[in-house]
Amino acid sequence: MNPDDGFRALPRQECLRLLAKAPLGRIVYTRRALPAVLPVNFGLDTDDAVLLRTAAGSDLVRAIDGAVVAFEADEVDAARRSGWSVVVTGAATVVTDPAEHRRLSRTGPVSWVPAPQEVFVRIEPELITGRELVGGRTPYGVDLTA
Repeated sequence: MNPDDGFRALPRQECLRLLAKAPLGRIVYTRRALPAVLPVNFGLDTDDAVLLRTAAGSDLVRAIDGAVVAFEADEVDAARRSGWSVVVTGAATVVTDPAEHRRLSRTGPVSWVPAPQEVFVRIEPELITGRELVGGRTPYGVDLTA
């Protein structure tokens, strides 16, 4: 993307750095043949996979296990008209390996809505794209970055 368009494409490493500092994101998936978006807290694994921790019997787990999903996180300053957005696209799978589950229980994200039985869901980062809103100008040409 051209900075003159108001956006700058972000390289993969910058996308991962921004994701690592974001507290919340949105999982985009298909529910009953319709698009669905759900805000979730998350973490990144050592291989850059997005990790969710959620109730084992949730509708979300049933809908996304084995499916290709998108995950988006962002940070926006509306007053300055600046910010960024990162999208990770890939297959979501429930972690079933007991050793891996134990490791993630120590190092992975903690659910903001704990459940008696929780599972970890991995989203493999097959495609990571990001963009930064640059310019910070109002429609009348006033520079908001000054």
